[in-house]
Amino acid sequence: MRSVLLASLVSLVLPLAAVAPAAAGAGEDTSLPPYFAVARPVTAEQLGTTWRPECPVRPDELRLVTLRHVGMDGRAHTGRLVVNQDRVTETITLFGELYRMRFPIEKMRTPDNYPNADDELSMRDNNTSAYNCRGIGGSGRWSYHAYGRAIDINPKINPYLDDKGVQPANGGPWLDRTRRDPGMLHDGDPAVLAFTQRGWTWGGHWTTPLDYQHFEKP
Repeated sequence: MRSVLLASLVSLVLPLAAVAPAAAGAGEDTSLPPYFAVARPVTAEQLGTTWRPECPVRPDELRLVTLRHVGMDGRAHTGRLVVNQDRVTETITLFGELYRMRFPIEKMRTPDNYPNADDELSMRDNNTSAYNCRGIGGSGRWSYHAYGRAIDINPKINPYLDDKGVQPANGGPWLDRTRRDPGMLHDGDPAVLAFTQRGWTWGGHWTTPLDYQHFEKP
C-alpha cells in the first residue's frame, strides 16, 4: 500500500515544471523578489472559451504557466499563460530573462478573461497572452496560438498591421516605431534577441503583415 501511495504522489508531482526562487548572485539587483514560475496541467473547463473540440491540440497537450513579471510600475506581478507542453521550459526561461532585464509587461491574463476570448479585446487591454484557439483571418489555417506555440507581448503598444489596418483598433499611435515607450519591442532589443536567439520568429521582422507583438516557434 505504501508503494502505491508513493507512486500516486509522484504522478501528481511530475506534471509540474517549476523554477524555484534563487539566491541573488554577487552584485545582482535585489530590489525585486526572485523570479518564480510554475507550470501545471490544464483542463477544458479551465481553458473556457479559448478551447473547443475541433481545436488542433487537446487540453492535455497544454500547460498553464504562472510566473512573476515586471509591470509598467516597475514592481513584480504575477501573470498566467497557457502554452504547449513542448514550449514550457523555453517559456519559463524566456520570461525569466525578461524579468531579470526588467522588461515591463502591463498584464498577463489568459484570453478567457475577455468575452468569447476575443483577441481584439485582449489586445486593446495590452494583455500579453499565448494560447487561444483561433485561425489566421481569411486563410483557413490555424494560428500558431491555436497550438500554444506563439506569444503576443504588450499587443496594444506593439500592434499588428496589414492592408486592412491596425489591430488592436487603439494601437495606431504605436505604429510610430521611433517611440521608445516602456514595453515596446524593437529590432535588436535584448527582449527580442532573447526569443530570436532561441529560434523563435518575431513578427516585427516580417513585411506583410507586420506583427510587432508576436513571437512564434512552430
